[in-house]
Amino acid sequence: MTMRRPIALTMGEPAGIGPEITLKAWSRRKRNGIPPFYLIADIEWLRHLSQRLGLSVPLAKIDTPRDALDIFDRALPVLSCTLQATPELGVPSPQTADTVIAAIDAGVAACLAGDAAAVVTNPLQKSVLYEAGFQHPGHTEYLGALARQASVPAADLTPMMMLSHEALRVVPVTSHLPLSMAIESLTSTLIEGVARQLDLALRQDFGFQRPRIVVAGLNPHAGEGGALGREELDIIAPAIERLQGEGLDIKGPLPSDTLFHAAARQEYDAVLAMYHDQALIPLKTIDFDAGVNSTHGLPFVRTSPDHGTALDLAGTGQASPRSLEAALILADFIAARRDAYSKTDL
Repeated sequence: MTMRRPIALTMGEPAGIGPEITLKAWSRRKRNGIPPFYLIADIEWLRHLSQRLGLSVPLAKIDTPRDALDIFDRALPVLSCTLQATPELGVPSPQTADTVIAAIDAGVAACLAGDAAAVVTNPLQKSVLYEAGFQHPGHTEYLGALARQASVPAADLTPMMMLSHEALRVVPVTSHLPLSMAIESLTSTLIEGVARQLDLALRQDFGFQRPRIVVAGLNPHAGEGGALGREELDIIAPAIERLQGEGLDIKGPLPSDTLFHAAARQEYDAVLAMYHDQALIPLKTIDFDAGVNSTHGLPFVRTSPDHGTALDLAGTGQASPRSLEAALILADFIAARRDAYSKTDL
């Protein structure tokens, strides 16, 4: 029997809504069934913010992740890391970047050491990280780099981003690229690789015995037989045919404008989209506040709220913790599923 481990939650951008929604999520832990977690952040900044927002959340400094389990019911456990500058709410600063990145590093290290069940990441303000020298397009790519640096067995897999909600799961084949570059980079090999990872993730992390995957076309009306673009004929359809030959339950390419209405969603378990916005717009339209971003193809579990730092809301007390709560719950679910899958499904 696997001993329960807490979830590591990173601070994210300290001038954004991450700290606020964390305080709120802990306050609603019993009502919403939030699994035990600890926050990697500056505890003094949290105390200041809690008082400013009138949340009255008790904080407890911990020395190790395991301490969080004994404390979680009565206080928010905090593995403290000191910010190099006091944040100004709504105004991110490159001076805090090193600590923000260090929090991610600590969360991943705890997962790889077996001390945390998963890492959940609060939103980053990537613009200030870039100013401080951050070299990665986003969280997903940085987590992949950390896995490769650790030389763990699954680190040769390419990280895959999934956006999920109780009503929809969707994966973009290309993610943080300009649209012109996303189209240029689209290949049959890339589609096949992401589709295989998606099939594995649905079985391993979500419990589907035979996942049903549909593939969105790139062009309007899925290319209209070549009249509106040949990518469907030359790139997407050949990949689907090969995947079907491997035994995957996958079909397409289908027009993306008819894939996401309520009746269509009953016919599949996940959508493989061709680019970032094609995947994210439908999910955020269905429920902007409760979507979850999860990363698959890593040797540890990672989820995140499916929203940004919301600098305009920082300090107002109006930020919703629903997406963070959903991310924490999903991380706990996936961690348990992976333990079960490794014992019984392989």
